[in-house]
Amino acid sequence: MSELLNLIGLSTGVVLYAMLLAMVLRRDHRPAPNDGLDPLLLATAVLGLVWNMCALPAYEFPKLGVHRDFTVLTAIGVSALGFLPAVVVQSVLRGEHDRLSGRSRRTVALTAYGISGAAALLHARAEWLAIAVPSPVAMRLLTYAYIILALPVALITRGQAGERRALWVAALSIFAVSALHLSQAHQGDGSWPIELLGHHASVPLALAILYQDYPFALADLFLKRALTLLVLITAAFLSVTALHVSSAGPLGGAREVGSLVVLWVATAVLYPQLRRAIAWFVDGVVLERPDYARLIAQVRRHARAEQDTASLLGMVCEELAPALSARSVTWMELPEEPGTAETGPQSPSTVVEIPVTETPQYVLKIADLTAGRRLLSDDHQALQAIASIVGRRIDAIRLARERYARQLREHEMSKLATEAELRALRSQINPHFLFNALTTIGYLIQTAPDRALDTLLRLTALLRGVLGSEGEFTTVGREVALIESYLEIERARFDERLSVRIDIPATIHNLRIPPLLLQPLVENAVKHGIAPRREGGEVSVVARLDGTPGTGSLLILTVRDSGIGATESELRRGRAAGVGLSNVERRLAAHYGDAASLSFTTAPGVGTAVEMRLPAEGMSTRVLAIVGGRQVS
Repeated sequence: MSELLNLIGLSTGVVLYAMLLAMVLRRDHRPAPNDGLDPLLLATAVLGLVWNMCALPAYEFPKLGVHRDFTVLTAIGVSALGFLPAVVVQSVLRGEHDRLSGRSRRTVALTAYGISGAAALLHARAEWLAIAVPSPVAMRLLTYAYIILALPVALITRGQAGERRALWVAALSIFAVSALHLSQAHQGDGSWPIELLGHHASVPLALAILYQDYPFALADLFLKRALTLLVLITAAFLSVTALHVSSAGPLGGAREVGSLVVLWVATAVLYPQLRRAIAWFVDGVVLERPDYARLIAQVRRHARAEQDTASLLGMVCEELAPALSARSVTWMELPEEPGTAETGPQSPSTVVEIPVTETPQYVLKIADLTAGRRLLSDDHQALQAIASIVGRRIDAIRLARERYARQLREHEMSKLATEAELRALRSQINPHFLFNALTTIGYLIQTAPDRALDTLLRLTALLRGVLGSEGEFTTVGREVALIESYLEIERARFDERLSVRIDIPATIHNLRIPPLLLQPLVENAVKHGIAPRREGGEVSVVARLDGTPGTGSLLILTVRDSGIGATESELRRGRAAGVGLSNVERRLAAHYGDAASLSFTTAPGVGTAVEMRLPAEGMSTRVLAIVGGRQVS
């Protein structure tokens, strides 16, 4: 079992440190593409790779029947492993400042490298003199020296944030060196716990260095892959161990081999779930990173509710600051002159541009990341996704505002045009009505002088109502009063030849209608229907409500006369030549559009009926009814 453990462990170490070295050398895996190589991280990767690559043939090849002299490889490997604690000490001492500041820190770090260098020279001397490699003196030197060195390291780092973590990393380095010493002291033991402590302590040591200095820069990329690989190897090793214990003999039978194949296939099937679990552990527990999918969905949901660019950008800054562990996330509007924003590698802030189609342009500035946080590739991808969401929302807000402003301008222009047309129509109908009324008075002065004065007074009251009507609307009640005054004037002219019937319920007197809608219809009924007929006739005005007020009901107004009537062709010619009917139709269209209509029914010798339909507007909540000759609510 110890041989199997060493073979698996050293092979795993080679793969892990090769992965780490590849990520250190690749430019796109650095926090910023223009960042240089970090010497500590590079040293960690090289030293760990050298140790595992040298230890693998030196310890395993002789057990496989390859008998060569591997003392040189052993000396190189243990020397590389001896320098790893010195790298840990420097990593702890420099903290978050990325440099050693102060004489005490530099002295302790140089002492650590001096100890590791002295041990390496002792290993080289032992190999040169052909004595035991690794050198027992070098192992004891590393063990005792780093135990003593832990005290000044702890004292120097006591004021740092994350002091316990620094002490834990220092203790781990001491444990690794002492475990290596124990493995050499028990080289002939062969028990797998001793082999585990002695030969494979470099793996957690490398993880400790990454966790100390690079929790966001490279631990994310390395830990996920490394832990996944370690868990897979552990699962395979435990499977072999369990079968070895249960079989109580060599694993050579068909049953044992079949069981191993089944277990390894099951491990391969569970790999996706295992990888997701490791990613969740690294992101949520080790690095405490946000769930970017949920953050993007939350920003998208909140952005839809925002109707102002400033509040939208402020909301995004509030969401990003805690997610990125940043003390400051702000937004700013870029000036029109290009090249004024500081976005190069020398800038202490990360600048994210908001992609919008038109000026002004905006950027997000992320500064003062806490707890050693650095932005990785997926951080930048999430920021770009959020910037795209914000940019599209800003474009939508601008488009909506432009559309609203255009519609408002069009509405104002249409309103002004409609008001101008209505004023023109009112100015057209008023002189027309006045001319006809004065003609009637002139006739009365000649035929009935005693009634002319009374009729003139009625005309004065009538003109006061016509010319003094407020706004663009009046009520049905005021329109009825106007018609009654007009018909009193006409009655003075026609005497017994004109009879009038007005049937308009009091419940609809307060409905709003455009002024002078009924008067031209009544005037046409008298002038073209009753006047040419020798025996006269009757003019009736009827109003009714179709439906319940406030629910799309219609007000139906009907003006009917029992005059001479007309044919269809005569009606068309009269409508084309007249002023009153066309004026009423145009005002109905201006006020109501297609919701209002004007229809005619006529026949020679029968009379003419004009029906007007328009929306019922302005019905009071106090509904009146006629009961027993009295109005009641």
